[in-house]
Amino acid sequence: MKRLLFIGLLIGIFNQASFAQDKKAKFGLEVFKDSLDGQLDMSRFLIEYHGFIPLAQLITEPALGGIGGMLTPIFIQPNKYQDSTKYVAPDITAAFGGYTRNKSWFVGGMRIASLPKHKLKYRIGVAHGDVNMDFYRVLPVVGEQKFGFNFQASGIFGSIMRELGNSDLYLGLDYLFARNRVSANFDQIPLPDFVKDKDLDSNLSSLGLTLDFDKRDNLFTPNQGWYLAGDFLVNDSWTGSDYSFHTLNFSVFNYQQFGKQWVSGLRLQTKIQGGDAPFYLKPAINARGVPMSRYQGDAAYTLETEQRYDFTRRWSGLVFAGISKAPSEDISFGDAESIVNYGTGFRYLIARKFKIRTGIDVAWSKNDFGWYIVFGSAWNNRN
Repeated sequence: MKRLLFIGLLIGIFNQASFAQDKKAKFGLEVFKDSLDGQLDMSRFLIEYHGFIPLAQLITEPALGGIGGMLTPIFIQPNKYQDSTKYVAPDITAAFGGYTRNKSWFVGGMRIASLPKHKLKYRIGVAHGDVNMDFYRVLPVVGEQKFGFNFQASGIFGSIMRELGNSDLYLGLDYLFARNRVSANFDQIPLPDFVKDKDLDSNLSSLGLTLDFDKRDNLFTPNQGWYLAGDFLVNDSWTGSDYSFHTLNFSVFNYQQFGKQWVSGLRLQTKIQGGDAPFYLKPAINARGVPMSRYQGDAAYTLETEQRYDFTRRWSGLVFAGISKAPSEDISFGDAESIVNYGTGFRYLIARKFKIRTGIDVAWSKNDFGWYIVFGSAWNNRN
C-alpha cells in the first residue's frame, strides 16, 4: 500500500511539473513512461524536456523535531562530453527548501558538474537556515542530558578539482564560509561548559585540499566499483575564521555485484579533528537510525554494509547494518561506546537511463528509530 501511495504522489507531482514546460512541445503522460516496459520513468522528461525530478521529502530526523517537509527540484542532464571507455557523470543542479515541526527552516541551492575536456569537476552551493537542533552530553550524576539550540546561519561552499593524467584521481581545493548566530533554547545560566562565548556569534572559514577517486559504474545508485573521497580542512585566522582547528575526512565505498540481482555495498567513513572547534562541528556518528550529533567526540568512525536485491527491473529490497564509535580526548577508541544501527528498505528505479533508484528506509539504533526517503544511494547524503 505504501508503495502505491508513493508512486501516486510522484505521478501527481510530475503532472503539476508539466505546466512549467514549453507549451509548444508535445507533452503527455507518455513522457513519464519507459519505452522498454511502459512503467513510470523520468528519463525522457529529464533529457528531452530539460525537466526535473520534484523530490518531495519528509524530514524525519529526530534532532530536527522528527517530522517536516522538504521540496528539492533536481535538474539532471547528461554531460555534453561522453567517453565510450568510461562512465561520465551527468550535471546536476538543485534547489531546496524545508520546514520541520520544531520550527526549523532552510533554503539553498547547489550545482555539481564537470568539464571532462579540461579534466575538471566542481561543486558550488549556497544555503541559509534558521534551525533548532538538539545536542547531547553526559553529565556527572545526571547522566545524558539534552540541550536545544537555535542556529541562524548563512553559508557558501565550493570545490574545484583536476584529474591527474587519466588516473580517475582528482585533486583540488575546497572552501567554506559560514556566518553563525547561536542561542540556547533552554534556561540555564551560565551556559554548559561545552559552549564557549564565541560559539554564539562567529564566522567559520575553512580552506583545504580535497581528493576524489571514483570508479563506480554510476553516480546515483552504483552496482559495482570503488569510490574514495577525502579532504583536509583548516580553519584559522589567516583563512578568515574565528576558530583555529583542522579536520580530516576520509571515506571508502565499495560495491560488488553478485549475479544480476544482488549488489553488496561496504562503507568505511572516518572524521578526525584537532584544535578548538565549536561544539556543533565536533565529529559525530553519521548513520541511519542515529540522530544527528547525538554521539560526538574528537573523531568518528563508521563501518556499514548494505545488501540490495533487485526482485524485478524496477523494484528492489535492501537490508543494512553498521557499527560506529566517537572517541574523544578523554575516552579512547577501545573504551568508546559502540553504536549499532540496522534497518531495511525498498527502492524503485525512477530514471532507468540514469540508474536512479528512490525509496524509503527504516532504521534503528540504541534507543532511537528513524525513517528516510532516499534518492539514489543513502550513502551519498552521508559523504
